[in-house]
Amino acid sequence: MSRVVLFHSGLGLRPAVATWKAALEAAGHEVLTPDLYDGEVFDDLDAGVKKRDALGLEELSRRADAAVESLPGELVYAGFSLGAAAAQALALNRPGARGAILMHAALPLQAFGLTRWPASLPAQIHTSVDDPWVDMPVVDAIAASADKCVEVLTYAGAAHLFADHDYVDHHPEHARQMLDRVLAFLSRLD
Repeated sequence: MSRVVLFHSGLGLRPAVATWKAALEAAGHEVLTPDLYDGEVFDDLDAGVKKRDALGLEELSRRADAAVESLPGELVYAGFSLGAAAAQALALNRPGARGAILMHAALPLQAFGLTRWPASLPAQIHTSVDDPWVDMPVVDAIAASADKCVEVLTYAGAAHLFADHDYVDHHPEHARQMLDRVLAFLSRLD
């Protein structure tokens, strides 16, 4: 059983995040889903990006840190798009991280003052091969630096938030495959 912190995308803490939480909990994991957007949710990614920009990355980072500050360090950090950035930051900077699951996003290691992914930190990166929001050279650079502890899992097409069952990019087959892969990853950590 893993303790997972699952961060929402730029659309906010939508029902799809609760669906993922329930699926992970049904597999025996404990899941926390922090709300970085004060309860606001969006159907349009541009509106969600405006909310992100209004809060600012420093404030979002502060909120992500606050969401886990009272928790033990032995966590798996996961997130969708915007939430993947929070998950990546915490996994790389907070002592004791057991793993990272980055869905629909990954930031350059240089953003965290690193040149290599830590060999002791298993991770998965999930993305559509032509996702316009994901910089594939960044994903490839992370994988190349990771000494085989980072799996890059790709899905056909250009859908961004394909795991959100209420969003226009939803792709049921890819969402199911990603969930299966996430569950397999978590079972390997146990």
